[in-house]
Amino acid sequence: MSQVAPSHVIEEAEAKPSSFDSHHPPEKQYIDDCVHCGFCLPACPTYVLWGDEMDSPRGRIYMIKKAAQGEAPLDTRFRTHMDNCLGCMACMTACPSGVEYNKLIEPTRAQIERNIPRSAGESLFRKLLFATFPHPARLRLLAIPLRVYQKSGLRALTHAIGIPRLLPKRLAAMESLLPEVPSNVFTRLPVTIPAASGRRRRVGMLSGCVQQVFFAHVNAATARVLAAEGCEVVTPRQQSCCGALMVHSGEEQGAIELAKKMIAAFEAANVDTVVINSAGCGSTMKEYGHLLRDDPAWAARAAAFSAKCRDISEILCELEPRATRHPLTLRVAYHDACHLQHAQAVREQPRSLLAAIPGLEVAEIPEGSLCCGSAGVYNLLSPDTASLLGDRKVDNLLTTNAQAVLSANPGCLLQLMNGLRRRGMKAMPAFHMVELLDASIRGVPAETLLHGARTSTIEAN
Repeated sequence: MSQVAPSHVIEEAEAKPSSFDSHHPPEKQYIDDCVHCGFCLPACPTYVLWGDEMDSPRGRIYMIKKAAQGEAPLDTRFRTHMDNCLGCMACMTACPSGVEYNKLIEPTRAQIERNIPRSAGESLFRKLLFATFPHPARLRLLAIPLRVYQKSGLRALTHAIGIPRLLPKRLAAMESLLPEVPSNVFTRLPVTIPAASGRRRRVGMLSGCVQQVFFAHVNAATARVLAAEGCEVVTPRQQSCCGALMVHSGEEQGAIELAKKMIAAFEAANVDTVVINSAGCGSTMKEYGHLLRDDPAWAARAAAFSAKCRDISEILCELEPRATRHPLTLRVAYHDACHLQHAQAVREQPRSLLAAIPGLEVAEIPEGSLCCGSAGVYNLLSPDTASLLGDRKVDNLLTTNAQAVLSANPGCLLQLMNGLRRRGMKAMPAFHMVELLDASIRGVPAETLLHGARTSTIEAN
């Protein structure tokens, strides 16, 4: 005779279907690594600003877990808290459990872009960003009218009569972050630059998107320093955008296609190492193996490529110094780019290289682990929050009494300069760390460097 379970016995409920779709949802192994200890809270910029648990890494991981268990919907509230994240990865440095937060926030953002519709205005603005920044040829064409805007006095006039204040916040943010457009935006480095003496390594160099157009002098300085230290430098013409902005914004498929083009370009160049001088690009390129992990034709190639990627500070620390460092009597403040110190765990190498320059005094910026608010295109998508963080960073910067500020990421440099302008300080120069190494090797005096003597060619080698 069959037995019937008593009515008071509650059967275990069946698991609910995940709110995420089946394509690369945030993986349980990374979710479960978080023990909700709270060490990430004081490291998170948005939690520091607002004190809201759901705008902390711990809170966001909790929301991701609930969505994965089908206990929370993918709705606009969920999207808002994920959008608020800068993706600075400071929580990864602070976390005692080794939670790989990047492997949670990035696939979550891809889920959001596929499953939560944005307003027409929001979608259009994002399309504008991704149709412009990853394309150097388009940036070069755009640079021509922008240079006229700056040099003709039109920009000064529009600011004098307050026109930027009348623009929508995001367009006003784009205008305020505009760097000084160089006259030689169509200049490119040679494909191959020989080692100055006795080749020690054949390296490929990332030229970048915004970097090669608006910061060509940084690429030139990078190439000169590498050549001076015995590297043959190859800059493949076929290289594409690395896809960092897309990865960080949830545009996964676009990032995958760009990653494949990048890998193929550097494979053809047959280099020992791929050198990167932009922190956001470097963190993404080092993760190509994960991005392409389930593509049988590309997974192994991507992993091999990522293993070759080095930040410029890493490769220079690996090589025994060969070029003489001349004195550079200067006090500078070094700003750690988040995607260098947190995402790549590269912190001591830049300081070691700077310490080897005679006469250079390097000051530490208080709250150095806190993001400046740049974060890829975050300062364009969320300009109010970015400005709060930028102003906080500038306040801390000014306590150092430095003559110049250094960083290893073009976005950080633009954000710091914008923050200084809001304080009415237009004179503090901003440099990439490699520019000071280049000046020291070439014997450029500090006064010349401070007064804007930069070159986008390699003829000085």
